[in-house]
Amino acid sequence: MHITNIPPSSAMLFAFEPVRSMIDFFAGNALSLELLPKGDGHSVIVFPGLGASGSATAVLRSRLQQLDYEVHDWEHGVNQLPGGDLEAWITQLATQLRRLAERDGRTVTLVGWSLGGLYARALLQRYPAYIRQIITLGTPYAELRHAGAAPASHHGIDDDAVAAVPAFSIYSKSDGLVAWQGCVPSALHNHHAIAVDDVSHMGLVHHPEVLSIIAGLLARCGGDAVHARAVR
Repeated sequence: MHITNIPPSSAMLFAFEPVRSMIDFFAGNALSLELLPKGDGHSVIVFPGLGASGSATAVLRSRLQQLDYEVHDWEHGVNQLPGGDLEAWITQLATQLRRLAERDGRTVTLVGWSLGGLYARALLQRYPAYIRQIITLGTPYAELRHAGAAPASHHGIDDDAVAAVPAFSIYSKSDGLVAWQGCVPSALHNHHAIAVDDVSHMGLVHHPEVLSIIAGLLARCGGDAVHARAVR
């Protein structure tokens, strides 16, 4: 599996990424959840970045859980760019999404950090009826594809259904791993870019401003029921 068109960040930002990420971590823990809107209990799945597991997003999941959402790890351990068939991998990721949506009869929010955000967008392209919104953190608009193969086509998918699902790309101009320019959507309907200041790439899952934005987006997007033809 290849990821194409991911721009690099600057060498200086990369060098200071570990220190800045620790600052973001402590700042996030200091934020009082009483300042954030409460949720409606709908399910949220959080996808980690490359080389990370659910432990890296545990604090974010815990804080969203405290805001009254049902928050889930992605259930696949360390994110290591799986080999093999891309479509089979995305179908495997969709098992959890479909299970939660069909159990509750409600759409699910996907939060994807870095590479995890590419998975969220891939699921949106294939399973829009199950998804309420996607929120990506430091995720470039790149392609997941097989080596030597063209991007997968999505036959039978309703483009209007995909376009109806809002997608939010949260990015930082001081990201030490991914250049922020690649995280800004270009002429994509219902995709919105949200900039945060002075946040490291690793800190995007901890920083108080990012947590506040995520909480606001979760509370703002309405609770549409799963599309009837998606439930079998």
